[in-house]
This record gives sequence, structure tokens and C-alpha cells, in this order.
Amino acid sequence: MRIETVRVWMPDRKSDATGSGDWFHRRMSPLHTRRSVVAKAALVPLALALPATAAPSAPAASRRPRTAAAFADLERRFDARVGLHAIDTATGRTVSHRTGERFAFCSTSKALASALLLRDADLDHVVRYTAADLVTYSPITEQHVDTGMTIRALCDAALRYSDNTAHNLVLGQLGGPAGFTRGLRRRLGDRVTRSDRFEPALNSAVPGEVLDTTTPEAIATSLGRCVLGRVLPCDRRAILRDLMLRNTTGDGQIRGGVPSTWEVADKTGSGSYASSNDIAVLWPPRRRPIVLAVLTSRPRVDDVRDIALIAEATEVAVGALR
Repeated sequence: MRIETVRVWMPDRKSDATGSGDWFHRRMSPLHTRRSVVAKAALVPLALALPATAAPSAPAASRRPRTAAAFADLERRFDARVGLHAIDTATGRTVSHRTGERFAFCSTSKALASALLLRDADLDHVVRYTAADLVTYSPITEQHVDTGMTIRALCDAALRYSDNTAHNLVLGQLGGPAGFTRGLRRRLGDRVTRSDRFEPALNSAVPGEVLDTTTPEAIATSLGRCVLGRVLPCDRRAILRDLMLRNTTGDGQIRGGVPSTWEVADKTGSGSYASSNDIAVLWPPRRRPIVLAVLTSRPRVDDVRDIALIAEATEVAVGALR
């Protein structure tokens, strides 16, 4: 009998309200797989079976015809390509559109890079840099050239203000883009997302280019592992969540597509070809979290991005999960 490997999300029962947990892998027959997943779902509210990020899956839309039609309508109205992957950790349901297609991650990668650095680094270590290290859009780091900044402050600047020099310095601490990619593979099991360049070159977003790209499924899964899983120690995970909850760049994007009573920990990103992205963990009131990645682009290099597209795609996804 053929044996399959199933990847299942298991909650941390000590912190059930936050959706904390982690992935485990089991090898089992197809019949055993179906019975075991059903049994686990009955015993544990958050048993969520998801595909691994070992390789990009085929382009896909939600299995619900109305949801698929809604995404297709968004793409027509905005003349854009939309990639989306949503994971409801309360029910195990997912909503996807172009989930296996590659998109430039742009500044959403700052969430994963900062998470990997927060995991092990001395948060009070001061990183020195010079004016020559400053790149375009560095509103925080440009104020501290003379003193340098701590690891904690650099992650704050990268996550909350999308400071590009801060991200480059974070990448430097990880061993550059190659070191970041190794961390994605080793720490998160993400074999799809790849980092190749520093800011601002990583935002080129040329159609068909694989440099500095991810898929909606891969980045959503990795974000969930960082914010809700056990990749980071509890205290460092709390720091990551707090910084993303206080993000200053996300108004009108995923936050614009959910009720104001929901908590949203997100990281945005934008680049050429009207690339506009947002990845987030959402906490509806009195309910387990939803992990969501929305990645978008348009066909021409000088097209103007419209963040309303992300808000509307979020509404479609959340509506389908409900």
C-alpha cells in the first residue's frame, strides 16, 4: 500500500487563545490518513492539514465556484494578477487563488527575516553603519547613523516602518540574502521562498523573474509558523506579534478588508509592476486566528498600484471562510 506524508498543524494547548502551535509530519497509508485526520480534528479543534512548502503547487483557485468567480472578477476590474492563500486555524479550511504561482515578495520578506533574527539574536547588540549604507526610504535608520541601532530597534524599524536600510542590516546579520534563504529552509521548512538581493533591488518584480519571489501558500505557511508556531521562543514570538500589530504601513490593505474589531498583525510590501502585497495574522474576536497572504501585480512596469485590490481580495477570502 502506498504511504503518504501528511503535514498537520497542532495547537499549543497551553496558549490556545493565540493559536500557538506547530507542524508535525506523519507517514501513513491513504486510508489511515483520512481516518487519522478526521479523528485528530474531533479531538483537537485546530487540527489543520496543509501541504508542505517543498515545491510550488500548480496554479489554483478556490474550489468554491462563487469564490473563484469573485477573484476572477477582481483581476478583470483591476487588470491585475492576484495570489492569495488563507488558512483558518479554527476549522482547518483554506481559500486559495493562484496559490502556487510566484510573486515578488518585496517588503513582506521583512517579516520573515526579522523573525529569524529575533529567534536567536542578542536584542541589545548594537549594529553600526555609515551614511554610505543608507538606501532609499530609510526614515528611521537615517536618524541614527552616529549611534547605530540595536537588533530590537532594527527589527522595529523594518517591521513597523518598512525601513529599507534596517532590512539590509537585518539581512547582514543573517549572512546576507543567501543566509536568509538558508534560514527559511532550515528553520521554517520553506523551500519555495528565495532571497537574492538587498533593498531596493529586490523590488524589481519583473514578470517571470524568480529572484526574490515566493508563492502565496509558501509565505502564508512560513508566516504562520513564525507568529503562531514554535519556531521562535514564546518571548521572542510575543515581540514579533507586537511589532506587526503596531505596523504603520498597512491601513487600507488587509486591515481595510476586515472589521475594525479584528486584530491584524501584518507586513506590507510594494515594488515595480504595481506589485502590492500584504501578509497577516488576523484575530477575530473570541475566535482562533486566520493566516492570510495577498500578493498582487499588474502587467506594465509603470502601472499604478491600488491597495483597494488587497482589501477587496481580503473580503472575498474572509467571506468564503465564514
